[in-house]
Amino acid sequence: MAVERPHAALELPEGSWWDWDVLAWGRDQFRLAADFDLSYHHALELVFTAPLLVRCPAAFQDPVFRAPTPEELLRVTQQLGGRPPVLVVFEADAGGWEPASCLVAAERLDIVQETVLRYWREDAAPDQRFAPWVQLPGQ
Repeated sequence: MAVERPHAALELPEGSWWDWDVLAWGRDQFRLAADFDLSYHHALELVFTAPLLVRCPAAFQDPVFRAPTPEELLRVTQQLGGRPPVLVVFEADAGGWEPASCLVAAERLDIVQETVLRYWREDAAPDQRFAPWVQLPGQ
């Protein structure tokens, strides 16, 4: 599902999205994964295509998404030389004394819901996929 309102507060699908981490971070894509507990799998991904600016810890919990303030939007617009198509802003618990302020500007955002296993399972269902680091035993 692509996000249509790029500068509004992000609305996540129904679910328990407490535990988060960065699944991929590259020039073409920034991908966040979430679930109640990331030990064995995740069921939600925020896929930012062509990230322009990212301020985010590698792992965090309980994010609160909100619309960017006018000051944040102005600062990002000045840094990038124009308004980004997508700007997602949130505060999250990253283990410090204060919540971490996070921001992702990108060309596009897709919200993907599917079970992604973080360990090898021979009996994985056809609608499940494996995280990029999961390999067949012995490989």
